[in-house]
Amino acid sequence: MKLRALSAVVAAFVVVAAGAVALDLELSPYKVVNGLSGKLKSVGSDTMHHEMELWAEGFQSIYPNVSIELVGKGSNTAPPALLSGDAQLGPMSRQMTPDEIAAFQAKFGYKPTAVLVAIDALAIYVHKDNPLPCISMEQMERVFAADPKSGGGKSIRTWGELGLTGEWAAKPIAMYSRNTLSGTYKFFKQHVLSGADFKDDIKMQVGSEAVVSAVGADKYAMGYSGIGYKTAGVRAVPLSSGKSCYDASFDNTYSRKYPLARGLYVYLLKDPKKPIDTLSGEFVTYVLSRDGQTQAKKGGYYPITRNIREHELTRLGLLASAR
Repeated sequence: MKLRALSAVVAAFVVVAAGAVALDLELSPYKVVNGLSGKLKSVGSDTMHHEMELWAEGFQSIYPNVSIELVGKGSNTAPPALLSGDAQLGPMSRQMTPDEIAAFQAKFGYKPTAVLVAIDALAIYVHKDNPLPCISMEQMERVFAADPKSGGGKSIRTWGELGLTGEWAAKPIAMYSRNTLSGTYKFFKQHVLSGADFKDDIKMQVGSEAVVSAVGADKYAMGYSGIGYKTAGVRAVPLSSGKSCYDASFDNTYSRKYPLARGLYVYLLKDPKKPIDTLSGEFVTYVLSRDGQTQAKKGGYYPITRNIREHELTRLGLLASAR
């Protein structure tokens, strides 16, 4: 199963030399401006909701006259909220679809702007006592897809079919998934199932944390969620898309050896012929600073590089003021 490029926005995502990752993570601190006030509203990703809370708290600690309202019900809710003017910020754990982008262009005459704000590994979680050493992308398709194309179309339904023995062998795999509002759901469906439908007996959850909690409470479960939601009750199983298996570590995610690396985005409405509005611009500048990326790490995600930061700030016309 081939991992698609994350887009031109993440051209600076990976710098690989001789199998090792060479990354410049020395980011500049945030530069405070005077007299900032106003209201921001963010509507979108549940995966990013905790991260948005950390960024909002950090930003408001600097600017007590700024209020930020956060709604995190799923990436699918971000485009309509931006389109209607209900929100200025649209966090998404996937990229917008061509149809979503076309709707913006039809209304505003320009496309929405995606800002890469952190890196995530979409983890495959099992119960902490589950001994499964590795799972392939092909096997995952056969576990989750209603009509798998791999393995001669044969579904995998028990842990024994993944190589486990003893008490595990005959036990059915209880599958947990995000719901259809989720960008994580759409990402998994695209990159693991190649667009195919999930099995009918999959247990859909309203949030990323709920998936991990359900897997931690069910010894024979498997589910998927962002690496930032890992708890002591679950294991993130290493993945393979070829002969070698890779865990969801920082290095493996950035080098894309881990097959389910992805960008996390905040979408904005920015007319390319006009400067970005001051409040949204300062919030994004904070998120892309050393201060904001410290919060990204605190939330369990992987920080951006200096190249990504400068690339994003340049596109927004903010680099000079952020240095």
